[in-house]
Amino acid sequence: MSSTKSSAKSLLGLVALFLGELRDGLTMINMQSAFLISSKFYSEKQVGVMFFVFGMSQFLFQTPAGYIMDSSDRKVALLAGAALATTSLTLLSAVTAKEYGENIVWMVCLKFIQGGVTALIPPGLNSITQGIVGSTGMTHQVADNEMKNHLGTAIIVLSGSLIAFYTYPNIGLLFIVSPIACAGVVFFLTRINPDDIDHDAARGLKSDADAHATDYQLATDSKEQLNATAEDNKPTTPLELLKNKTLLVFTVICFLFHMSNGTVLPLVMQTLAIGGDKPRVGFLLSGMCIIVAQIFMVGSAKVCGDYSGRWGRKKLFLIGMFSVPLRCLILYGLTGIKNSIEAGGNGVPLALEIVILSTQILDGVGAGVFGTMYILVTSDIAAGTGRFSLTLGITSAAMSIGGTVSGYLGQALAEDLGYQTAFMLLCILSLVPALAYTILMPETLAAENEEQSVKNMEVSNMESIAHNEERQVV
Repeated sequence: MSSTKSSAKSLLGLVALFLGELRDGLTMINMQSAFLISSKFYSEKQVGVMFFVFGMSQFLFQTPAGYIMDSSDRKVALLAGAALATTSLTLLSAVTAKEYGENIVWMVCLKFIQGGVTALIPPGLNSITQGIVGSTGMTHQVADNEMKNHLGTAIIVLSGSLIAFYTYPNIGLLFIVSPIACAGVVFFLTRINPDDIDHDAARGLKSDADAHATDYQLATDSKEQLNATAEDNKPTTPLELLKNKTLLVFTVICFLFHMSNGTVLPLVMQTLAIGGDKPRVGFLLSGMCIIVAQIFMVGSAKVCGDYSGRWGRKKLFLIGMFSVPLRCLILYGLTGIKNSIEAGGNGVPLALEIVILSTQILDGVGAGVFGTMYILVTSDIAAGTGRFSLTLGITSAAMSIGGTVSGYLGQALAEDLGYQTAFMLLCILSLVPALAYTILMPETLAAENEEQSVKNMEVSNMESIAHNEERQVV
């Protein structure tokens, strides 16, 4: 690997580190939900409407965003512009929000625009990644990007939570972390040499089968269907792509997973942020929900990068999926205990709130595994088609609409039926995608390529050891 390529890989990790809350906008959306409910006195349904509009906008623009990234050679500029725009919209939302949702229409408009802007970020980062490292390097680079992204998110949210704790009740200053993160993203993006990005590889046009060096490819049935046009070095048409049954099944599963999981985090945050006798501590604990999850997502991404080539995608994916119903079931029991204590006129013990917070470890497993593996499975399906970003746009759109439905559904259930009942219903819903993946999805990492994946991992480890030895000598 050339020194410039190695430098570009390092810069990718730094971009992912600072992207943190910017990547899909959801981190700051979750912080905003707690901010609006506890500081601006929004109702859960008002926040749910904002989530719904944000997610619908992402859904509408996600697939076109992927198509744009596939077609454009200005991926770095597009990603930097999207980061700047979503940061500006986050700040504008925090500054202009009025109490009790008096300007809810204005806030909804901002979330619609922000949803469209953030749709460019996931396909932007991942297509640049594939253009730099190629398909053979995607497994480990995606895992590294995800680790850095989760670590960056944890740092950003910790900073914001501490600001909120010390400035309560005027906690709007917490959103100052957003432009700081954006500055890091733009700085490191602009240091990437455009010549290091192979735009044919970025869109998945170059077939790994031809390169004889992949650690992931399509399952056998998908290869025969999608690689026909790749032999002529031409991208598959969008219509041909949509005929792939594996892609269609996976897209539905992505929707169902996020419909059941997307609202759990904000509900846990609200459980801790509202209704207590120490609102400052409650808000700090709600911020810690994100931090705890992000820390464990770093470990989940590491495991996925190290073992998805050996064990296959499916086994790891199922571990992440079945962690969601387990998490919701535990939360059902804990919120029942919390409700009983409050009904007796007593304050909620800090120990119980910490136990509720600890359930975010399972969020680190579920969302952490999903965040890494869905990119790899999507890349498996898209290999050789020349439509990687478009395919990622399709699966990301399904996630967006699932999160949209989840956001409103969860908030409505919490307001109408209570948080405990909401967690039980989400537990039942989350079993559906887990069982569907178990029964309907094939292993997208072809068996004949697992040996090559292990070799790639060994080479990567040897390079890392050699690099460390060089630094020690210097």
